[in-house]
Amino acid sequence: MNNTSLTHKMLITFLTAGDPSAECTAEYILEMERAGADLVEIGIPFSDPTGEEAVIQEANGRALKEGMTTQGIFQIVEKIRKKSQIPLALITYLNPVFHYGYDRFFQQCEKMGVDAVVISDLPFVEQEEVRTQADKYHVAVISTVAASSRDRIQEIASHAKGFIPLSLPVGAVHNTVRNGVKDIVDDIREVTNLPCVMGKISSMEEAKSMAEICDGIVVDSAIVEIIKEYGTQAGEKIYQYVKAMKDTISECEIEKMT
Repeated sequence: MNNTSLTHKMLITFLTAGDPSAECTAEYILEMERAGADLVEIGIPFSDPTGEEAVIQEANGRALKEGMTTQGIFQIVEKIRKKSQIPLALITYLNPVFHYGYDRFFQQCEKMGVDAVVISDLPFVEQEEVRTQADKYHVAVISTVAASSRDRIQEIASHAKGFIPLSLPVGAVHNTVRNGVKDIVDDIREVTNLPCVMGKISSMEEAKSMAEICDGIVVDSAIVEIIKEYGTQAGEKIYQYVKAMKDTISECEIEKMT
């Protein structure tokens, strides 16, 4: 994944691998790309996803019940790579990576075409061992930036690769939070031009509000909700939702140009 700045607003989407099936996961990723997604995050199902919203925890449970494994996810990526080169990032916890084996895991990422990995429970200060293996196989380890001191934000941003997800309260689009986001982005801009994207966006209002400040957005639980409701028939619904999100943030680009 190249460390370059964007010329348009970035839309990152998410789904849990194996929910409702491996075949649907591959199909839905291609639908997201068709709808305008710039990068897709694929969640590796985990038995104890404590940091996730309830709907994503439920998706983890359904995927594990269907027998999805880490190796199965690499097979999904391999299948996608026969049809698409859309950037892909795996979202996981440290435990599955550790048990798979750091070297083996990142070697498979490179072999199958995974561009980046987000390890949700791995603090920035403890990333060195994982980064060493990831760098060996040209896989970006993504670091999330939360509200913190300016020095801390810039330290994380200066070592970041790929893109920088921002983490703030869900549903917060009022002026105080908007100003806080702008301050964080301004601090990051002093040390890197990597895209800053706001995570956990679900509504068009949130998308527009955050896209006016950030380089893009991450949409996750809303897509998982669609999959929960429509199961194996979710493809067209996902396409429509992702396209609406893409159109919404693209309007911010048009407004800035006029």
